[in-house]
Amino acid sequence: MLTKLNIKLITDNLGDELIAGMQHASGIYIMTSFIMQSGVNLLAPHLKQAVERGAEVRMLAGDYLYITQPAGLQALHDIDSRIEARLWRSAGTSFHPKAYLFDYDNGEGLLIVGSSNFSFSALKTGYEWNLAMNAEAEPYTFQMALEKFMENFYHETTLPVNPDTIALYQAEYDHYHRNNPELIQRITDMEEAELETGAASDTLTVERVEESLTPIRPRAAQELALEALERTLEEQYDKAMVVMATGLGKTYLAGFFAQKFRRILFIAHREEILFQAKASFERIMPERTYGIYNGQIKDGDADCIFASIYTLSRRKHRESFARDAFDLIIVDEFHHAAASSYNQVIEYFQPQFLLGITATPDRMDGKDVYALCDGNVAYQIHFIEAIRQQWLAPYQYYGVYDDTDYSQIRWLGTRYDEEELLAAQLQDSQAAKIYEAWIKHKQTRTIGFCSSIRQADFLAECFRKQGHPVVSLHSRTAEMSRSEAIRRLNTGELDVVFTVDLFNEGIDIPSVDTLLFVRPTESMTVFTQQVGRGLRLAEGKSHCVIIDLIGNYRNADIKLELLSDTPSAEGKGKRYSFLPEAPAYCDIQLETRVVDLLQELTRKRMPHRDKLLQDFLALKSEFGRIPTYLELHLHGQSPAIAYRSEFGSFIGFQHWAGLLNDREEEVYQRYKAWLEDVEKTSMNKSYKMIVLLYMLNRGETRWTESVTATEAAPFFHQYLTSKEYRKRIDFSGKESSTLWEWNDATAVKLTKLIADMPMSKWSGAKGSQTSYENGNFTLKLDFQDEHEKQLLHRWTLEICLYRLHLHFERKESEIK
Repeated sequence: MLTKLNIKLITDNLGDELIAGMQHASGIYIMTSFIMQSGVNLLAPHLKQAVERGAEVRMLAGDYLYITQPAGLQALHDIDSRIEARLWRSAGTSFHPKAYLFDYDNGEGLLIVGSSNFSFSALKTGYEWNLAMNAEAEPYTFQMALEKFMENFYHETTLPVNPDTIALYQAEYDHYHRNNPELIQRITDMEEAELETGAASDTLTVERVEESLTPIRPRAAQELALEALERTLEEQYDKAMVVMATGLGKTYLAGFFAQKFRRILFIAHREEILFQAKASFERIMPERTYGIYNGQIKDGDADCIFASIYTLSRRKHRESFARDAFDLIIVDEFHHAAASSYNQVIEYFQPQFLLGITATPDRMDGKDVYALCDGNVAYQIHFIEAIRQQWLAPYQYYGVYDDTDYSQIRWLGTRYDEEELLAAQLQDSQAAKIYEAWIKHKQTRTIGFCSSIRQADFLAECFRKQGHPVVSLHSRTAEMSRSEAIRRLNTGELDVVFTVDLFNEGIDIPSVDTLLFVRPTESMTVFTQQVGRGLRLAEGKSHCVIIDLIGNYRNADIKLELLSDTPSAEGKGKRYSFLPEAPAYCDIQLETRVVDLLQELTRKRMPHRDKLLQDFLALKSEFGRIPTYLELHLHGQSPAIAYRSEFGSFIGFQHWAGLLNDREEEVYQRYKAWLEDVEKTSMNKSYKMIVLLYMLNRGETRWTESVTATEAAPFFHQYLTSKEYRKRIDFSGKESSTLWEWNDATAVKLTKLIADMPMSKWSGAKGSQTSYENGNFTLKLDFQDEHEKQLLHRWTLEICLYRLHLHFERKESEIK
């Protein structure tokens, strides 16, 4: 570590400098273009020592040109489970950082950047140039580096390094190396690519618009959401999520709600959102004090603090606040909250209330964050309903046929192979087709959503040749800043802004009246966000035109469901029609070949069991382990109940999928009837599962011992009265409300209730694996050894917790 010198050039043996820097660091953050097993082996003992004394260790490597060795990722994963490692999915774009950051509790820091990747030769024997700098020499630069590291580390294109993702990468690595055996040439190409990426990245300048501090009032949708949140507070929830379509004022809603609380923390993942939110809150509560907390500014004493998630995800920064420092925490774009960066922050703080706000209502992301708000969606309005209420602009959708054969393009699990996709997209004939559709349907101001930087640049050049002022706007754009591009689009100086996911969140341009989709829809969440970019109301804007290329890519046959006035009938015994019904004021027009294509895709939709397996394996890969039943429900893309319906039980699905070992197979076959009984026993109320949960809570060795209604009554009462929503759903009414207070009379009544209902009814059902005789409720289970009892305890507990959660979630939904 540097002691006297503020800046130092290191031309050899960087490894020794890194080892010295690790010795007393409280935070170790490494970002490198690739990782070799030799580099991991060199530093593994020192990384292990660091985490064992409590240091925070995070490492980010890239997959560019598949130089990173799968064995290196595995070796890194094997050092210690507390080391958090992620893999940057470059999608063919150059990824070449080499940065080593060390943070210390005494306020000091060390930043090393240069040419050395994470390999033995680069760290020990190779000739490299690296520049080391103390934080005190350039505190702003050091903080910026830490902030940028966290932003990249938790970027949506990264994957956690775990056995499943390593296996996925191994398959891609092997495929690439078979087709590209010339390793030296690949490294040469990599260095050349590095020289070509010298364009300065665009730093967004947030334009400060002077706004009147005249008090404002909630709009209609905000009033409805505020009423729902008021009910949530009355019902003693301490967290909730609000889903509101883009353009309805989620930030202002949060500001109005925040008036009920003294100290507020607003968390977002983009700098521009922080400043925009701060300005909105100042209009609502001008008497409060306000502060920004990010990589450069640490204003931690204000009434209302607007903080970057990338700053708070570093332990030293979140722990600079007391756990109960805030009465209200608001998480913007709440669909991101399933990421580890958010989880660490949410788990640390203990506010009176946690509010998540998002515009993304589809199941995939909604389920991802459901657990973080205890399943409580206080208010939800889809943009279709907002259009119907005339709170958003209506749309005119044009489905344009794309004859690209996507079945010939390799699918990499979550996206298409970048190079193969580009080979199809960067064709003059394809550009001409896109231009023709745009000329035919466009209005005045267009955002074009592309799948890659190269496609955006290609189309921008094609449109320019036709005489149109356009810009390709992305991280490498040097000709124009983001704010300048927005200004020119607003004033009509630009016809089109081609971009790559840049305007999904955080930036609103109400005047945009045309959206051009020239990319396959890989994520319904992203598609929802992008559609929302064009639906804001604006003076002189009557509607939004959506021009969408539709080919035989994944999700093509279900994406139009998003635009339909009739929600999907999946799971309700009805067959979904691929031709959606447009809501009032809107129109959907599909070319004849698009209709034929969608009809064919619908017929070929993946068989039900295969889709369940694919969705499960995707979640397993994300978690790095088999998810619990409740996690499958909260985070999975397919509904968890489908696994029970198709396979009898969640464990039955695991048996079918070959996920059980030999011993587990034996236990499953022996107790299959019990597992299916717990899964399928009818539940008009939660009572059966509460009794079972009481038995399970006695532990792995005692859970099957018989129980009386008298024994279960105190736990039964405590469970139903500890949460207001449980009382209201399953313990209300004239008779039950007399039992809310625990006393001798309550104990007697509850004992009779438990005996008459859950115990007698469950045991009396056909095929029940329980019995109720002489006041004893017993499970008909006969174990051969303790291992069986422990394993079945775990499986039964998973089903019990899932069924309780699902029961209250459904009943709550019915009430609302």
